Amino acid sequence: MIARLIRWSIGNRFLVLIGALALAIIGTISLLRTPLEALPDLSDTQVIIRTTWPGRSPQLVQQQVTYPLTTLMMSVPGATTVRGYSFFGDSFVYVLFADGTDLYWARSRVLEYLSQARGKLPEGVVPTLGPDATGVGWIYEYALVDRTGQHDLGQLRTLQDWFLRYRLKTVPNVAEVASVGGQVNAWQIVPDPARLAAHHLTIAQLSAAIRAANGASGGSVIEQGEADLMVNSEGYLRTREDFARIPVATGADGTPVLLQDVARIRRGPTLRTGIAELDGQGQVVGGVAVMRYGKNALRTIEAVKARLAELQKSLPAGVEIVPVYDQSRLIRASVNNVGEKLVEEFVVVALVCLLFLWHLRSSLVAVVTLPLGVLTAFIAMHAQGVSANLMSLGGIAIAIGAMVDAAVVMIENTHKHLETWQQQHEGKQPTSAERWRLVAEAMAEVGPALFFSLLVITFSFLPVFALQAQEGRLFKPLAFTKTYSMAAAAGLSVTLVPVLMGYLVRGHIRPEHANPINRALAAAYRPLLAWVQRWPKTMLLIATVVILTALVPLKFLGSQFMPPLDEGTLLYMPTALPNLSAGKAAQLLQLTDRMLKTVPEVAHVFGKAGRADTATDPAPLNMFETIVTFKPKDQWRPGMTMDKLKAELDHAVKVPGLTNLFVYPIRDREDMLATGIKSPIGIKVFGPDPAVLQKLANEIEAVARKVPDVRSVASDHVNSGRYVNVRIRRDAAARYGLTQQEVQSLIATVVGGDPIDETIEGLERFPVVLRYPRMERDTLSALQALPIVAPGGAQLTLGQVADLSVDSGPSMLKGEDGQLETDVYVDTGSSDLGGLVASLKHAIAEQVQLPTGYTLGWAGQFQYLQHAEQRLRLVVPLTLTIVFLLIWLIFRDVAEVAIVLFTVPAALAGGLWLVWLLGESVSVATVIGFISLAGVTAEFGVVMMLFLRQAWERRVVAGQVSEASLGEAIREGAQMRVRPIAMTVAVILAGLLPIMIGSGAGSDLVRSIATPMIGGMLVAPVLSMLAIPAAFRWLMLRRLRGQRTVAEALDGS
Repeated sequence: MIARLIRWSIGNRFLVLIGALALAIIGTISLLRTPLEALPDLSDTQVIIRTTWPGRSPQLVQQQVTYPLTTLMMSVPGATTVRGYSFFGDSFVYVLFADGTDLYWARSRVLEYLSQARGKLPEGVVPTLGPDATGVGWIYEYALVDRTGQHDLGQLRTLQDWFLRYRLKTVPNVAEVASVGGQVNAWQIVPDPARLAAHHLTIAQLSAAIRAANGASGGSVIEQGEADLMVNSEGYLRTREDFARIPVATGADGTPVLLQDVARIRRGPTLRTGIAELDGQGQVVGGVAVMRYGKNALRTIEAVKARLAELQKSLPAGVEIVPVYDQSRLIRASVNNVGEKLVEEFVVVALVCLLFLWHLRSSLVAVVTLPLGVLTAFIAMHAQGVSANLMSLGGIAIAIGAMVDAAVVMIENTHKHLETWQQQHEGKQPTSAERWRLVAEAMAEVGPALFFSLLVITFSFLPVFALQAQEGRLFKPLAFTKTYSMAAAAGLSVTLVPVLMGYLVRGHIRPEHANPINRALAAAYRPLLAWVQRWPKTMLLIATVVILTALVPLKFLGSQFMPPLDEGTLLYMPTALPNLSAGKAAQLLQLTDRMLKTVPEVAHVFGKAGRADTATDPAPLNMFETIVTFKPKDQWRPGMTMDKLKAELDHAVKVPGLTNLFVYPIRDREDMLATGIKSPIGIKVFGPDPAVLQKLANEIEAVARKVPDVRSVASDHVNSGRYVNVRIRRDAAARYGLTQQEVQSLIATVVGGDPIDETIEGLERFPVVLRYPRMERDTLSALQALPIVAPGGAQLTLGQVADLSVDSGPSMLKGEDGQLETDVYVDTGSSDLGGLVASLKHAIAEQVQLPTGYTLGWAGQFQYLQHAEQRLRLVVPLTLTIVFLLIWLIFRDVAEVAIVLFTVPAALAGGLWLVWLLGESVSVATVIGFISLAGVTAEFGVVMMLFLRQAWERRVVAGQVSEASLGEAIREGAQMRVRPIAMTVAVILAGLLPIMIGSGAGSDLVRSIATPMIGGMLVAPVLSMLAIPAAFRWLMLRRLRGQRTVAEALDGS
């Protein structure tokens, strides 16, 4: 069938060329329209529920909001994990769904279940869904600064919240624009307790009077002069004077008591949950553009930058927008890095063909078909919605060597046929008809075998599609593009390549032996092949020993989920002590930023303490996230690398109480969202009591510090909070006509600063806060003396109706699937993640005793590693099974299939040795490289076996069945593969070496795939050229002797 397809293509070559041209045009359009991104989105499908309950402690938020929502969400169809966070005044619930769940279906299911939660939550508490985005969608961050000092943090925050934010939200694919840092301005009403008492006014009356004076209404329309006049009554509070003139009561003489008579009115900040700082120079206001899930990051960033450039013109004089994080730099750097490698490989292919064939037009066959195969892959990518990213382009890069193999073999075989014809016709040139006939014969001879061998490579990679979770989302684009590329190469090898050969392979064809490179290869190979034929069993023994040597690197190789992806930007995430005040957090943040900025390569340091105003950021105030962006690499000191920069930054920042941790932003946010852990290894301690959880976390932290290769250890210190507990004596309160709820409401307002209303000033909104002066609420004694006016006018203090005490408790609470947890974060410089976790497990099991009801869980990248290992135990055997079946369909002989597959473990041994010698660990990326290597090695073996088999079958048909003729057949078939294998190996090695030794964005990840392939390519060709002929000779001799024995037995009978 394949031979008929080749002859049909040659017979209809004009249609084939038209089809190729159409393919090129459609492929180019698809290439230009394919979206660019740095990495595939690895985040799980998740829905975030944020609930605000101002002034409430983490314990109250956990008991009355987070826990009811968490347990309810565990029943949502498709939910795999429900994670809850309880902070002061805020609750976050993250619902993670199974792979493949549609985000908007998940959001609708969560909304459906939220409707059941209304009766279970406190009055006035309304949960809201977060944006249809994740923390990975933080694609662009900027700081709003005023270097002239004309605008304070409150004014800058107002510009961000009410001017920039809403205009940026209109940018397509922007789900949310989050504000961070600065100060949210509010109207602060500070009542004088003595004056309130003098006028017999309660806080409740004051609050009611303010709300009654702030509002608007309408009175429908009235008709006048054939026109409708709309009746409108507006009474919004806008100025200090408006507040001052609010009547709160009427005196005995009918004189109104105004708000200014009993309280001070001022503008001031609300409670701060986030702080932003730039370059160690002081606090700023920040903004984060959060991209909608699954959208084109590069286009969105460009649109955001264009909109900010427009808005900059409308900002007040002196106010400047400073970019502090731009993901488009990483996207372009990653794509350009791999794109350059692709161009290098195209050039290498042309040079190798030219070098080995000494025929320019023949080289053009490979040069034309290779980019066409790549463009075909882009057509499939665009149709499927796969973006051009580091992994999808990497799939094309590692496929190029194998893609060109068929063209190389076909060119080489056509050259042989033309050389033979010219020798038989005394150097004459064939006519056009004769040349097309020779091309058809040459193509039909090797085309079917090559087509199926390329299919072997194509199908050998299919088990990668069985990977799930993060590793599946990361490597499936690579698997798609490699599969598409190889399938395109297989199709073009039997359609376009024969047509191009007929047009381009003409003129004087130099014989193979005229090329000194070919002569050298043949001269080196002949004696080796002769020795192999003389001692086939010795050769097979040597190959077996090579395979067994793989046990040495296997014993010492470590394991990790994924090599680090150099994003060109670092995220500094130290863990500070809990209960950090906003003032102290700002001081530490500025100090660390200033230290980081001392490193010469650093361009900007944008620090964030606490959380941005978005559901995608559940960070407490003691969590610092500092984005460190660097200058272009040509401005770095000579010899400086990212690892050296990490070490220098770590050395530069030494602050007591802070545990340093440097990670990459995108990778860390993905891990934080998926596992809740910000370090490579996380130890989760589950149990019911926060105090016991803290005790266990401290013990684990102490044990982990002593384990080798642990760089730093930190825990949440969840139970390190300090509480002023107010226990109301109900009977004492009742004597004054007060209920417990009224006293608690009073505390929430005058101590906690709960907003009682909101002013509307044009498009801007500002909360109104009614709160006692700081001196009346700042200490325990002040709180005990907190004045209260009872409904009957009686004056009393809080200490008369309540007992106050200072106790310890949780500063924040987190839980997973309904259980409370605390986390221990372990950072390491070792690449052997699996070995380190084994050491940690052993040490903790020996030295930490878990009480009943308490358990440990392991998370972070190790969690992915475990999951990947479980899948790979299925995937790797499946790969070998598929390759075996495909090869069996070609040969229909189990022994010959076994000979071909014998070279695969030997090639894998070469890959293992190179991985170990380079000091790398086995990761999922490395395994992908091994799977790719197995397919290419099997293809080498298939073609070699086919050439040997065809040469032997020709002699069997001619009746030359002897040991001598077998030796001749092996020499003929094996020597025909010398030049094609040398060319293919040269293309693959020359294409992969720049990837392995290259640097830049994403190079570590692609290098992990290329390294085992290069190691295997150094072994696989040698063994396929030596071990397969040896095994073939041994097998055929056994069959010959068996046939003779049977024949002799028959003659004797």
